[in-house]
Amino acid sequence: MMKKLIFFGLLIVLAVLWWLPVKFPFDLKPLPDKSFGKTLSKKDDAFSNVLSESDKGFARALKPRKFSFPLDHGAHDQYRTEWWYFTGNLSSAEGRRFGYELTFFRFALSPDALVSKSAWRSNQVYMAHLTLTDAEKDRFYTDERFSRAANGLAGASDKQYRVWLYDWSASARDGPDFPLRLSAKSDEFAIDFMLTPMKGPIFQGEHGLSRKSDEPGNASYYYSYTRLATEGSVRIGDTLFSVIGNSWMDREWSTSSLSKEQAGWDWFALQLSDGSELMFYQLRRKDGRVDRNSSGSIVLADNVKVPLTAQDAAIEVLATWTSPHSKIRYPSLWRLSVPGQRLELDVVPLINDQELNVSVRYWEGAVSVKGTKNGRPVSGQGYVELTGY
Repeated sequence: MMKKLIFFGLLIVLAVLWWLPVKFPFDLKPLPDKSFGKTLSKKDDAFSNVLSESDKGFARALKPRKFSFPLDHGAHDQYRTEWWYFTGNLSSAEGRRFGYELTFFRFALSPDALVSKSAWRSNQVYMAHLTLTDAEKDRFYTDERFSRAANGLAGASDKQYRVWLYDWSASARDGPDFPLRLSAKSDEFAIDFMLTPMKGPIFQGEHGLSRKSDEPGNASYYYSYTRLATEGSVRIGDTLFSVIGNSWMDREWSTSSLSKEQAGWDWFALQLSDGSELMFYQLRRKDGRVDRNSSGSIVLADNVKVPLTAQDAAIEVLATWTSPHSKIRYPSLWRLSVPGQRLELDVVPLINDQELNVSVRYWEGAVSVKGTKNGRPVSGQGYVELTGY
C-alpha cells in the first residue's frame, strides 16, 4: 500500500547516495543504523533544502487517468515516489507454510532530469525490501538494498514489465507483462517464483485515483493484481523447498505524503476461499480517530470491484504484541467487519515477529483468516502492513 512514510524517513540517506560520485560495488549493503546516524549528522544542513523543497515541480495525482500497459508498469519519474509491491502465502508439498514480500521503491530527488558528466549520478534512487516468513520454525528473514538508477544498476522498463535492483528483479517471461518471474537472494535465504494472474487488474479508489486526505493532490495512482497463482522455490540456508500458493501485486505512484493530522495506517490485503479478495487501509489520525479517507475494495470472484469507504468497514484490535527489537507495541489480532457484505473476519499473523528492522522499522507480515460471509464459513490468507506505531 502506501509506503511513502518509509521513503520520507530515508530522504537524507538517498540524497547522500545521489551526490556520491563513485561507483557502487555490486554487493553494496546499507550501513548499520548507528552508522547512518553518524553519517547523516554531517549531511543534515547540506540536504535540508532538499527535504523542504522536495515537492515543488513534481506531478501530482489530481484526477482519474487512463492507464496503459505495459507503459504504466514502468517508472513515472515525474512523480516523487513509486513502488512495485509483491506479497504472497505459499506452502510446500509437506504443508510447511511461508510468506514473502519483495518490494521495489523508486524515489526522485528532483523533478528534472539530472545533467552530469558522471555516468554514476542520477536523481532517481531505488530501494528494495525482501522478507521471508517461515511459520514452522517461527523465523522471519529480512534484507534491503539501495542503488541509484545509473548504468543499469537499478530501474524499471516501460516496454516490458521489468523492475530490478542489482540481481533482485521482477521481469516478464514472455510478452509485455505476465507471467512474471520474481527472483531475489540474500546470504541466508532466497526466492524464485513464477506469477500468473487469475484475474485482471483492479483500479483502486476512483478509477485508479486513491485519495489519502482531503488536501488536493494528496493521492496516488493505484492498481492491483489481487490473485496471482505462484509456484517456484524458497531457499533457507542450503535447503531448497518447492512451493505453490498465491501472491498479490500492488502498484502506486504519487508525490504527496499523508496529511499532518494522520499518524499512520493499518493495511489489509486478504484472499478468501470463495474466490474473492479484500483490500482495506485504515488511516489513523494523531487524535486517535479513524480518518474518513480510509478506503478499500472487495473484489468478487468474477473480478467485479465493490468499493469500500471508511463507514463500510470496522477494524477491532483483539490482541497486541510488543517487539523485543524495538519495544514497539503492534496489533496482533484483528476482527475486520464489512456489515454491508455480511462479512466478518478474524485475522491472525502466521508469527508475531514480522517486524522489518531495516532503515525504517515497520511491521509487515503474512496472516491467516477465518470467519463468515453471508452466514457461511470462509477462510483465507493475506498480508497486513502497520506503520506509525
